Amino acid sequence: MTTQTHFLRNALILGLLTAIGPFAIDMYLPSLPFIGSNLNADPDKVLMSLTAFFITFALGQLVFGPISDLFGRRLPLYFGVALFIGASVGCALAETVETLIAFRLLQGLGGAAGIVIPRAIVRDLHSGVEEAKLLGLLMLVFSVSPLLAPLFGSVIIEALGWRMIFWFVAGIAVFASILGLLLVPETRSAAQRAETSLGGMIRTCGHLFTDRTFMGLTLASSFAICGFFVFLANAPFVMMGQYGLSPIGFSITFSLNAAAFFFAAQFCGRLGARFGLRALVMPSIFGFAAMMVLVFALNAIGFNNLYLTMALLLLGYSCLGFLLPTASVLALEAYGEAAGMAASLMATLQLAIGAVVIGVSGKFINGAGTAMTGGIALCAVATLAVALLTLRGSGKQAVPAE
Repeated sequence: MTTQTHFLRNALILGLLTAIGPFAIDMYLPSLPFIGSNLNADPDKVLMSLTAFFITFALGQLVFGPISDLFGRRLPLYFGVALFIGASVGCALAETVETLIAFRLLQGLGGAAGIVIPRAIVRDLHSGVEEAKLLGLLMLVFSVSPLLAPLFGSVIIEALGWRMIFWFVAGIAVFASILGLLLVPETRSAAQRAETSLGGMIRTCGHLFTDRTFMGLTLASSFAICGFFVFLANAPFVMMGQYGLSPIGFSITFSLNAAAFFFAAQFCGRLGARFGLRALVMPSIFGFAAMMVLVFALNAIGFNNLYLTMALLLLGYSCLGFLLPTASVLALEAYGEAAGMAASLMATLQLAIGAVVIGVSGKFINGAGTAMTGGIALCAVATLAVALLTLRGSGKQAVPAE
């Protein structure tokens, strides 16, 4: 088998394993109102099933990453995938919203393994340009999933019902795990595992928490992502409730916002090369805050036209397309060999803060755009406040590899 064939095979298998978590979020969104009706649950209870997934999906990344360094890649990866499969079946069979929430907690924990460990396998197998190329293919899942998964999910829901979403993602996970078990070997040797120090990982985390620039960029990007999470959690009720859109109509509006982020992100490298990455951060944050405060103000005074609301949201989320990739690069640039731990911590904090914000916003869901845009505006203002407090005149701390 040629090197190129190996590369494409790994991209397919690891990409599928990476996809199970995002698909369990994005395909699920159009089903939220239907789950509430079917299980006789209030919207805030239904939303808790999304919050529960985010909590364990976030925290699990800090668990599975270090475990795979200590004990090898295959055992924790396929334990996590098996947990995801079992929990997906439990979600599909749930008869109460409380049961659904419990299985979503387990599903999120299992899905975290599919996010962290494939990236580690890529680092084990490739270096330089090949590593960057394969990691880019895996990260593309996060861009493609919000574009296509809600639309695909809405088609499944209308044809077969919301429970089929969970059978579908379980099927993807079974297929990907069979391929991985057969074709992807253990990539972390016993000698490498012996060299890994749990104490070194803990010390690196301590350095990260005391780095003002790292934490400033992490918190600013976390609140910015929360602005999208609030839309993610509330839009099904607003778009299908207040505006009367069908599940497919909602999926299109959701995909447009994700597309705005995706296409703006494609220009980050060019603008960064011309003006410098640091020069993109504050303008992006100011633009994000301005658009989201404006859309809330218009909704608050009763001017809540769907097309204008969507246009302003698109502009705001386009600003995130410039901010989030830039913040990630700048946050990790001082960490060298500790970049893996730094990236895991950054992703965990972003998702954990997002889960808290989704949980809080669920208490204010009333099917009206004003509540949704108000939550988004609060996140945007918090992003700006954190940036102003932490990112002016801050420097980097180099952290030695442990």
